[in-house]
Amino acid sequence: MSVPLAASPSAYWYATRGAGTIALILLTASVVLGILDFGRWRPGNRSRFLVDGVHRTVSMLAIVMVAVHVVTTVADGFAPITLLDSIIPFASPYRPLWLGLGTVAFDLLLAVTVTSLLRSRVGHRTWRAVHWAAYACWPLALVHGLGSGTDAPVTWSLLITAACGLAVLVAVAWRIGAAFPAEDGRRTLAGAVIATGLIALIFWTVEGPLATNWAGRAGTPTSLLASVGAAPASSGSSTSGSGSRVASTPTLDVPFTSQLSGSIHQRAVSGGIVVDVRGSLHGGGSGTFEIQIGGEPIAGGVSMTTSRVSLGPPGEPSLYRGRLTSLRGTHLTGTVASSQTSARLEVDLVRGSGNSVTGTASATSLGRAS
Repeated sequence: MSVPLAASPSAYWYATRGAGTIALILLTASVVLGILDFGRWRPGNRSRFLVDGVHRTVSMLAIVMVAVHVVTTVADGFAPITLLDSIIPFASPYRPLWLGLGTVAFDLLLAVTVTSLLRSRVGHRTWRAVHWAAYACWPLALVHGLGSGTDAPVTWSLLITAACGLAVLVAVAWRIGAAFPAEDGRRTLAGAVIATGLIALIFWTVEGPLATNWAGRAGTPTSLLASVGAAPASSGSSTSGSGSRVASTPTLDVPFTSQLSGSIHQRAVSGGIVVDVRGSLHGGGSGTFEIQIGGEPIAGGVSMTTSRVSLGPPGEPSLYRGRLTSLRGTHLTGTVASSQTSARLEVDLVRGSGNSVTGTASATSLGRAS
């Protein structure tokens, strides 16, 4: 069985994800080295200026990778992000808060670069003040990546983020321990602040980027929600007997026949490829759908070995879950079930320009779920 629909995202899409990840790693290394350098730590009998030199080199590499991340994000063109959005924070229509935090981090990096180049003119005190402010780049970049990155829920991305957080946490703990005696209240206060911040970050990550419908809640434009597998809030409304307007609730009840629109992406995994088709349903029923097909690549598509299907109304996007049972060209057949009923699902896809797809989806009841 094959599906001649597999399409790879643009090279810019891969480049911006890779550059963003590498930039976070380099920023983490820069922060850790900066803390060690400030604490006069040195490796073995070597001069501490070795740490200082490595710190400067790593920092410059981080700035370069952030610049690559910005340029490739703009060049990708998937989201409405411009070069101006990389300078002026919170102005972009795409996830303005989370993208804006990244913009603030980039602005701080630019300020450090400029003042470092003009250090003899701006003076040591000004340079040092800006340099200290630059340490805010790291937490801003971390939250920016979690809030606006598409890889935030992916295991490898979470592991890298956790490792970066642990590295900075250990460095800060070492610095606090070295700077203040055990009985000093400042050590306890600093530890409490760090622990509170860490707990808040973990809680936000679980309830935010790792929770359902984050794309919609993060501020993704309505025109892109179908492409990232989230449904826009219903704009339909009705008038109650009292004259007040009450929003209608979109449903997706079996049986239904709906039009679909969305996007298709292919990514390589260990031992094969995965094709993701996701988007929105409208017409006979309203909601979202996501189809994931895994297998070995073949000419024009993929030989299916595994699959996963989920769909539902906007308020419950995974109401129906199941898998594909047949894959013939652009015609997909499967079974899905909710807690109440099971259904036969048939999907016909039509490939559009770029990574877009349209088509129809229909479901017929197979009776109550067992």
